[in-house]
Amino acid sequence: MGAVPSTPRGGAQPRDAAEQLMAAFVGEKPYPLSSEFWNQLLELPLTMQWPQDRVLQACQLFAQHNYHTSHLAKILIHLVWSLQDLMLISSGSSTAFRKSVNAACISSVFLKFMIENAKSENFEELCLNLDKDEMKQSNLPTDQSIEVFVMQGMLNFIGASDVSPGSCLLHHELLNLMLVAMSTQLCSGPSPGPKDVHPFIDAAMLQESDVVASAVCKLLMNFITRPHFPFDGSTYPFSPEGNQLGVLQRVGSAAANFVLLPYYTFNYLLSSSAEGARSPLAEKSLLVLLVLIHYRKCIAVANNGLEDVDSTTYLRENSSFYDNPYCKALENARDIQFDRVDIEGNAHNGPLLRIPFASLFDRLAVCLADEMPVLLLYSLVHGNSDFLEYVLVRTDLDTLLMPILETLYNASKRTSNQIYMLLIILLILSQDSSFNASIHKLMLPSVPWYEERLLHHTSLGSLMVIVLIRTVKYNLSKLRDIYLHTNCLAILANMAPHVHRLSAFASQRLVSLFDMLSRKYTKLAELKNDKVIKVEMDQIDGVSVADDMSPEIHIYTDFLRIVLEILNAILTYALPRNPEVVYAILHRQEVFQPFKSHPRFNELLENLYTVLDFFNSRMDMQKLEGEWSVDKVLQVIIINSRSWRGEGMKMFTQLKFTYEQESHPEEFFIPYVWRLVLSHGFTFNPGAINLFPVELSGDDDLSGEQSV
Repeated sequence: MGAVPSTPRGGAQPRDAAEQLMAAFVGEKPYPLSSEFWNQLLELPLTMQWPQDRVLQACQLFAQHNYHTSHLAKILIHLVWSLQDLMLISSGSSTAFRKSVNAACISSVFLKFMIENAKSENFEELCLNLDKDEMKQSNLPTDQSIEVFVMQGMLNFIGASDVSPGSCLLHHELLNLMLVAMSTQLCSGPSPGPKDVHPFIDAAMLQESDVVASAVCKLLMNFITRPHFPFDGSTYPFSPEGNQLGVLQRVGSAAANFVLLPYYTFNYLLSSSAEGARSPLAEKSLLVLLVLIHYRKCIAVANNGLEDVDSTTYLRENSSFYDNPYCKALENARDIQFDRVDIEGNAHNGPLLRIPFASLFDRLAVCLADEMPVLLLYSLVHGNSDFLEYVLVRTDLDTLLMPILETLYNASKRTSNQIYMLLIILLILSQDSSFNASIHKLMLPSVPWYEERLLHHTSLGSLMVIVLIRTVKYNLSKLRDIYLHTNCLAILANMAPHVHRLSAFASQRLVSLFDMLSRKYTKLAELKNDKVIKVEMDQIDGVSVADDMSPEIHIYTDFLRIVLEILNAILTYALPRNPEVVYAILHRQEVFQPFKSHPRFNELLENLYTVLDFFNSRMDMQKLEGEWSVDKVLQVIIINSRSWRGEGMKMFTQLKFTYEQESHPEEFFIPYVWRLVLSHGFTFNPGAINLFPVELSGDDDLSGEQSV
């Protein structure tokens, strides 16, 4: 490497210049920040293809020499300087633009390799420190770490610069570099601890509130507006022209020549230009936003000298976290079209974001088949009270709810996490009584995606009941997740007192839900009894399995009770408005008989049988000519509902379920967000991932270019 000149020889061809400069970059000789070498390196034109094996060799050399050269820190500093130049020049500079893109791309490749292959837990290999004298000579702030300086520069540019055909590629590369820089989280365990080191994302958390607010605003606006620019070679000053290979064509090293810059950028932008539905920049913006808002930095907690305490358990139970400014910024977002004065005088922490809620609502509604927007919607309705209020007062709730219900309907094609998040969103919405009332008044002419039967002129509320019960049935047979059951039943319970003209099919499904859960309960009870009898026959002393099945039986006992409370709420508060529910109970009254004397259910069933006795007696009083038909039974129910006064009904406290996050939500959300990042084209060395279990196949390439 020492024999390779550090600068191009006179008359050297572009490819030779690229080889020499890149050889010097990955070599052992350090170049000061002020060296002309950096301008020559970053002003090279670019190509978009690079063989993986050649890049691996260069990365290995770079990692070996970076301890001495600190070239990673230096190229990141030059990236910030180039971005600052771009922001100072209103019209934009092609040279500064080229340098910024080059610096972002090169940094992404080498930084990613070093994170994936880091040997130390605090990523000392990155060498993000420079000599103070050199920093002073370069007018760098000596009281600020390099990673803080770099993240501030990137976030400043992203937040303050408009996305245009000329800058789209740079924005995309900066977002990709941010994901790379924050990917140190993949190397840590699932429970954030005080000893975890994440240089760049921790630096992002230290930014000023105005930087944070502008970055969050721009990332949200990128998601909303979906910037989409067809790739045009004339747009980019470094693009190949004709048969001339315009850039950084090969990287020179003692071992080989290779192409450097990420092929994925060109392919991603070019392929997406033919797909009207995709916006790579919108996807990257949303991924970066999700990583930022769900990060939690753990504060060190002393164990007070408790030597015999499990340190991991103690830290988990006693840990606390710094406030996340990006999460706070999202929570403080307000509607740009409704500048409401806070009459209660509530103080807001930091500058307010102004976002067009209508555009955000509409954008979310059309892309909820994807998990990323679902997670954003959850973050908004859970954390931002203004956005939740905006959603609840919309008169076209079907715009948002229909995609949610369709996704739940296709649960078998979705991940359990996506189903879980959608149910939580519905649970949060169902906590509002006006929501529960309005969904039953909104009529749907048809539901084209519901295939089991034709649903014509069905209320949105009835459809919601049908889909939720279908989700319970699917979960019972496939996922068997207790939390999914609980959430579905909690939503139905919140809806129950406000049910209005529930459809015949929805009413039938509600009764069949009790039947389905009762059969599961009965099977578990029989299994438990069989075990008890077997133990008694075998006369095994000291062994008691009578309670082996108790936890699961208790769970299904609770489920059955909730369903009975749902039916009770409808019959108590809304019977005259729901003749189809009364008909469904009359039609399947035998399913309740086995539980009539059950101590957990008898009071609730007394109410139900009060209703059954009332309407059975009214039917017996009818002098009917011919057979009973559905229409005739319904007519009797409707007529007698007018005289129903609820006499003899016991009043129970209405069930009201609210959603609360678990005590350690970061243990779910951080791994979940990074799974989403990996599933959307971000690659990482599977062998370096400790955040969640990864199955390693024989074909996995641990160089970091295989998708997980």
